[in-house]
Amino acid sequence: MTSKTFEVPNIGCAGCVAAIQLELEELAGVQSVSGDLPSKTVQIDFEPPATWEGIVSALTAIDYPPASN
Repeated sequence: MTSKTFEVPNIGCAGCVAAIQLELEELAGVQSVSGDLPSKTVQIDFEPPATWEGIVSALTAIDYPPASN
């Protein structure tokens, strides 16, 4: 399993965090998603068939792309 924590600059409210969680939890292979509003970070645990590229694509599609590091 892969765990990743990343910043999402577009997070502005609890509804944003909820939207991200709902979107990512629908992806096959995603085990858990949690968001932190004050730090604008998301933590995700996933395994195949989910991929980091697929997660980024899903977030970009709903206008919550991860910060590029």
